[in-house]
Amino acid sequence: MSHVFHRDSRGSPPVAVGGLGIYLVDSQGRSYIDASGGAAVSCLGHGHPEVLSAMAAQAEQLAFAHSSFFTTEVAERLADAIIEQAPAGLDKVYYVSGGSEAVEAALKMTRQYFIEIGRPSKHRFISRLQSYHGNTLGALAVGGNVQRRKPYQPMLMEVSFIDPCFAYHFKRDDESEFEYGQRMADQLETEILRLGADNVAGFIAETVGGATLGAVAAVPGYFKRIREICDRHEVLLILDEVMCGMGRTGTMFACAQEGITGDLITVAKGLGGGYQPIGAVVVSGRIHEAFVRGSGAFMHGHTYLAHAVACSAALAVQTIIKEQHLLERVNETGRYLAAQLEQRFGGHAQIGDIRGRGLFRAVELVADRRTKAALDPALKLHSRVKAEAMRRGLCVYPTGGTIDGVRGDHVLLAPPYITSVAEIDMIVERLGEAVDAALAAALPTRAGSADRTATVT
Repeated sequence: MSHVFHRDSRGSPPVAVGGLGIYLVDSQGRSYIDASGGAAVSCLGHGHPEVLSAMAAQAEQLAFAHSSFFTTEVAERLADAIIEQAPAGLDKVYYVSGGSEAVEAALKMTRQYFIEIGRPSKHRFISRLQSYHGNTLGALAVGGNVQRRKPYQPMLMEVSFIDPCFAYHFKRDDESEFEYGQRMADQLETEILRLGADNVAGFIAETVGGATLGAVAAVPGYFKRIREICDRHEVLLILDEVMCGMGRTGTMFACAQEGITGDLITVAKGLGGGYQPIGAVVVSGRIHEAFVRGSGAFMHGHTYLAHAVACSAALAVQTIIKEQHLLERVNETGRYLAAQLEQRFGGHAQIGDIRGRGLFRAVELVADRRTKAALDPALKLHSRVKAEAMRRGLCVYPTGGTIDGVRGDHVLLAPPYITSVAEIDMIVERLGEAVDAALAAALPTRAGSADRTATVT
């Protein structure tokens, strides 16, 4: 019996013993295509020799020095590399060990910023429904994932929520995409005014929706309107790019495609590619300068902040992405993946939407693609698809509750940036088989035909 407290306490997952490129291998010798990069983490795949070499060299030289005493050369070089590719105005990098920590740090930094500039009344945060910002209490509080929040609701700070920009389900027939986006963004201003602008510190949003919504990008103009509203009311804009950033959607920072930037941007998964736990908050020079002029000290920190080996892994990952022009490959391969998904699922009765950017794509399962009605949540289609995919040697990242926390199922794909066209073909083929098998088991008399419908809820 395992002494590990696994995520599912009723069983143990396969034991991973090796990985190379986009493949993982378990203790039984089975090979799996890592088509989701874990949770959009493994951007360079597994076992990359240059990353492993950089980590070993750093460990030999210096593995750890506490950041309250020292900085390290590798931490300084990594920060330079990040800022070199960051949107204009971002100037500092605050290191952490993962995405939840990055969001916690951004929330605290936002709050303390207003204390430093003499605006202590500004303490409230606004977020969006159907968002996910992490599992620590602060990050969970600003997250809109209903199921993850529910057990801990009494422990969470008070946060206001507005609707997500999710045109597939919520755009009205009588409005354009632009009009819909403006209407959604204006909810932010309405809520700021309701709370009082002197009380609102920050608004947090995923630039491209991650695991909860499934690779949902905002309609054109939405984030520009959000940026205007935040500026008008002196509210800091926190962009969560933990999942969609660091090249995943085709640009190093996803917000570059929106024509805006955040005052703080959280990054993690693709930063270190899974080779070491690392995340960061990329911060505007204006915010940092307020700390310099004020107390001088950010009242926050973790033991492994700026860990030297973690920074060496991330620096190697980012260097490889830049020198091998992998962002170009993300865009090219991403377009091919989108086309193959459309070819395989475009006429499927139970696939309603195929969406995403770069190598960050999702397919949404529905009861009827014509009405967009959700499948019965009791069927747990997302879990069935994951199980069927694993049986076929494919790792994908499905989630339920896509629409409102209860209804809706989608499957997220986030393959490594090094994935070949031939491997994309295998991913789509295996996913198609897994989806059809899951539907056949759940809906044995209805699945598979493009002109049939399924159980509606």
